[in-house]
This record gives sequence, structure tokens and C-alpha cells, in this order.
Amino acid sequence: MKNITITGKMHPGFDEILTEEAQEFLLKLHQRFNNTRKAMLGRRTEIHNKILAGENPIFLPETESVRKGNWKVDPIPDDLQDRRCEITGPAEAKMMINALNSGAKIFMVDLEDSITPNWFNQIQGQANLSAAYERTLEFTSTEGKEYRLNQGELATLIVRPRGWHLDEKHILIDGEVASGSLVDAGLYLFHNIKRTLNKGTGPYLYLPKLENHLEARLWDEVFIFAEQELGVMHGTIKVTVLLETILAAFEIEEILYELREHMAGINAGRWDYMFSAIKKFRHVPEFLWPDRAQVTMTAPMMRAYTELLVQTCHKRGAHAIGGMAAFIPSRRDAEVNRVALAKVKEDKEREAQDGFDGSWVAHPDLVPVCTDVFSQAFEEGKVNQKHRLREDVQVTPEMMLDFKIPGGKITESGLRNNISVGIQYIAAWLKGTGAVAIFNLMEDAATAEIARSQVWQWSHHPEGKLDDGRNITLEMVQTMIPEELAKIREAYGQAFDEEKMNQATDLFTSLVSEKEFEEFLTIRAYDQLV
Repeated sequence: MKNITITGKMHPGFDEILTEEAQEFLLKLHQRFNNTRKAMLGRRTEIHNKILAGENPIFLPETESVRKGNWKVDPIPDDLQDRRCEITGPAEAKMMINALNSGAKIFMVDLEDSITPNWFNQIQGQANLSAAYERTLEFTSTEGKEYRLNQGELATLIVRPRGWHLDEKHILIDGEVASGSLVDAGLYLFHNIKRTLNKGTGPYLYLPKLENHLEARLWDEVFIFAEQELGVMHGTIKVTVLLETILAAFEIEEILYELREHMAGINAGRWDYMFSAIKKFRHVPEFLWPDRAQVTMTAPMMRAYTELLVQTCHKRGAHAIGGMAAFIPSRRDAEVNRVALAKVKEDKEREAQDGFDGSWVAHPDLVPVCTDVFSQAFEEGKVNQKHRLREDVQVTPEMMLDFKIPGGKITESGLRNNISVGIQYIAAWLKGTGAVAIFNLMEDAATAEIARSQVWQWSHHPEGKLDDGRNITLEMVQTMIPEELAKIREAYGQAFDEEKMNQATDLFTSLVSEKEFEEFLTIRAYDQLV
């Protein structure tokens, strides 16, 4: 098409995804919505500049009528009523098959944080989605092991496109780089909006990285347009929003309202939320969080935002979904598993007691743990807890910004862990893998962002001190980086990729050393993807 230029390689099957009709649909989305998207990103900068000037977020006075209004979200489809356990993973064939077969009720198939958004991954991911609905998705490993979908019940698919801030550089529309969000959502809806209905489910999306209700409104406008263009009833598309930015937590009610005709629920995206808090308030000397392992969901500000989430969702008839259990079971260490599984169970029990309707896991072995906890918490005959309105909850803006972590400390091991995780993750990401098991945790872009943002924060504030009294300086960090790289090299052995590790080390060093904080490491890393 003359208005669209595709610079990515056309691998086998890509012509079935990037058809002329699909490109025409992407063209319409771009021309109608991309300027608004760019204006929204500019608005993010304006709002953050106000925070840097000392103006803290509050519950918006101009939308008080929404918060006081008597309204609910539209009815939610049957296959989104039971969300006791949701498993997540990238749109890669092997992981999709394992997740769909896992016994989880929902599979959040990811085109964002747990996948490297290189050209092959994104377009092959679209092909994998269509194959999953047709039950033709299969995979054979290099060792000859075959993976196929079960004949029985599979998890319900929900697709996560890229956030508003990410581009798709391999597609140029009217000379502009395309929006990753509009490409991912557009191709998915174009190819599957009717297919999902024919298969007895629906076109379901998870929306990431929203910072305010106007960004939710833009998505709603996209859905209304897509439904009209693709010939389905208004309200057919259903979405779950990831509440993973601290600013969005001040507009939960408004986000639900803007998407009320397409809304299914809100998920507590805990790791990105922590990263967002560090990023938005990085200038505040009093806000120096301890080691990330010590920032738990019992911290005051984390309790405030999750309790407000449950209360608000249930008040408006939407589901509240708990956060990620990132633990990856070890095949070698039974004691590690025992301790970690006990922590996972405790975490899910807390969420169930708080009123959540289900929660996330990163590994199939955790599906029974999560499912059992919520099954035991639910009243007999019920598959969620939407009737629990949590009218006891009273959250103020001050509670949302209570950054204290009682008893928290910054340790040398915590600093070194952040350095090691950051470098290892970026190296894997540059090689094409966006979900990486490191130290028995599933790391994705969100947790890697916490790691590098903490190192930046600790080393750029005079108040950044280790628990033994030493100041954390850039010189200290730069001394530790080669030491941690040597440990990584030893642990990886022959699997150590010198080129990618050096590339990752250079990028990590740059990100933590620069005076200006980079908003997203994935934006800088994306420029380095071939």
C-alpha cells in the first residue's frame, strides 16, 4: 500500500497476517488515533513536570461527579466470570501451549513486557494467536519434543498489546513510525474479533501502562471504531486494565467509567507499580526504597492502592485481579521450593482475604496453589468475590504516597542483585527473550526496570547508603559491574554470549549513570534491536 511501508522481513506466514485488508485497517487506526496518542504522551511529561515541581497527585476535583455517580460497568461475559488463577507469558508457541494447557482459568498472552518486541516475535505472535483459537498451534523443540494443545478445556485467552509509549519501527504509515499499541491491538482484532465469537469466547485485551483516564478514553474510542469497522456489536470487546502506574491509582473510578461498556476488571500490576513510584518520585530524597525484595505488598502505599482497587472495582461491578507470583520452581533444590511456595501461598491468601477475585502466576506449577487458595476463600457456589464491597476501606491521597517501608535496608547484596538481574535481563531481551528465569524468579521488563531504577536512585541521592553506612556512589556501582559480570560469565559457562552481555553491560551502565533518568529501558534497548 502506498501509505504504508513495511521494512521488516516477510517470514513464512507473515503475508497472512499483514494482508492488504489488515494494512488498510492499521492505516485507518493510525490516521484516526495516532495524533491523540502522541498528545497523551506529551501530557504525561507535563504532569510529571508538575510533580517534579512539588505538586503531588490527588483525587481529581473535576471528576468528582463520576466518583459519586450511580453507575456500573456493562455485563461481563461468562468465560470472564471465573478468574481464580491467571497465568501469563509471551506469545511464543511453546509457552502458549504450556499456559493454555496449565489448568489456569485465564491466559494473559503477552505482546508487551514478557516478550522482546522484535519484528519476528510480534508478527509471529499474531499468527500464534490465530492458531491457538483454531487449536492448530504446535511446537517441536530442537531435541524433538513435541508440544500440542489438550483436547479438553483450555484457558481463556486475553491479549496484552504494547503500551501507548511504544512504537513499531518496522511499519511506517504516512511516513510516521506506527504505534506498537495500535499495531498489536489492530492486527489481533482484525484477524480474531469474529473468530473468537465463533469459538464461543470473545476478543479480550489487557491494557498496560495507563497513567490516567484520558488514556483509557482513547482506548475506548479505538474499540468503538474497531467494532463498527469489523462488523460486531458495540461492547463486544472486553478489557482488563493493568493498574501499574502510581498516577492511574488516583483515577481508578474514572478509568472504569471511561471503559465501562468494554470493562471486565482491573489487575494490580505490582512490579510496574513499584517502578512507576520510583520513577515519578525519584527526586524526593525521603523516598529511597530498600532492597526490592523488602518492598512487599504489606507496605503502607501498596496496601492502600490494592485495597482501593478491590473496593472500587467491586463497587462498579468489575473484577479485581491480584498481582504476579513470579517464583519459578527449581528442579534441583527442594528446600528453595518449599520456602518459596509457602510465600506464594501466603501472598495469595492475603489477596483472597482482601477480596480479590483471582491472581497471577508465572509458572504452571503454581496454578494449583493459586486456584486452591481462591477456591477455599470463595463462598460456596461462587466463582468470584464481587459481592464483597469492602466498604470498610478509606484511602486518602496521603496514604497512597506513604513511601515508608518499616525496617527496610539497602544492602550490598541487594545492590549487587539489581546489577546482576539488570544486565542478565537486558542481554536476554536483546537476544529475543523477554521472560527470563533469574535466581528462581521470572523476570520481565517490569522487574528489570525496578532493578535499574533502584541503582540509579540510590547512586544519585546523597542519602543513598548501604546498611553498613557506606555511601552508594556511581564509582561503587561501576566497580561492582565487572565483578558481577564475572560471576555471570562463570555461571553461564559456554552459554555466555560475550557480544550481547557486553552490549547489555554498556546499556545498563549508561542507564544507571546518566543524570537524566530514562523513562523506559525498553525504549533505549529497542533502538538496538536488529
